[in-house]
Amino acid sequence: MTRLAIALLAVFAALPFLGLPDYFLHLGIATMLVGLSCTGWALMGRFGLVSFGHGAFIGVAAYTMALLWNDAGLSPWIGLPIGVSFGVAAAALLAYPCFRLRVVGHYFALVTLAAGEIVRILIVALRGITGGSLGMTPRLAPDNSFAAMQFGKAGFWYIALAAWAFGILVWWWIDRSMSAKALAAISEDEDAAASIGIRVTREKMMITLISAGIAALGGALGAQYKMYLNPETLAGLGISLQIVFGALAGGMYSMLGPTVGAAFTIALEEVLRIAFGTELIGGAPLVYGVLLVLFILFLPRGIVGWFERKR
Repeated sequence: MTRLAIALLAVFAALPFLGLPDYFLHLGIATMLVGLSCTGWALMGRFGLVSFGHGAFIGVAAYTMALLWNDAGLSPWIGLPIGVSFGVAAAALLAYPCFRLRVVGHYFALVTLAAGEIVRILIVALRGITGGSLGMTPRLAPDNSFAAMQFGKAGFWYIALAAWAFGILVWWWIDRSMSAKALAAISEDEDAAASIGIRVTREKMMITLISAGIAALGGALGAQYKMYLNPETLAGLGISLQIVFGALAGGMYSMLGPTVGAAFTIALEEVLRIAFGTELIGGAPLVYGVLLVLFILFLPRGIVGWFERKR
């Protein structure tokens, strides 16, 4: 799988030189950035830490970066790490009390779900600063596009590729660390893991913060690429469920599974957009829900897991 990831990285790096239409470059950028967020979610999801609140961390990171640029003139190159740091800090404020108080399982999932909705409602409420439900647009800077991180699709392709490669590298590092073994033991039985010397709260906090940071990075870059921020697509339950669906569909136990799931999600989104248009409002979420149930029932290890089993 590691060799396949390296080969994909080389292929992706060469694709813009083949003269692909902008539409396909757009799909590729969206796939890599959504795949990065799905990879971040899967880092903790595969150890039984199910979160429905990653939209909160993405929203905090994206809006922090955009507001620093619009109001303070701080380049997104600097605002991005600051925004991701704020997203990680939000994850710490949420996760630490939960882990100390032994909030686990579906209770933890409900807490994270509520956190995502709180951030979405807060963004809507602060309409004078964030634009509310109408959203906001980063200030254009055609005379200094590099400092503003405002590139064409070919230029942004390599930013997305570098971020995606970073996410895959983090997965590889975690997968080969002792923390992966410790987290696997914790997911089976926290008390037994603690009895053999594993620092349960520390390990769970570490993987949660890394997961939140990777997901926030992908979401913030996605907002910068689209040059539009909206609380419905960057915070709350909607974006969180999209990330969960992508990770589960592709296979959250495999390095490339979340990326495959992201590609499946983007392709399905395009097909449904063309098929339904504005004629059947709510049709796309219905399809997502049905497919999520089918994946859980018949492909619990996702598309990549199914192929690995067949091989």
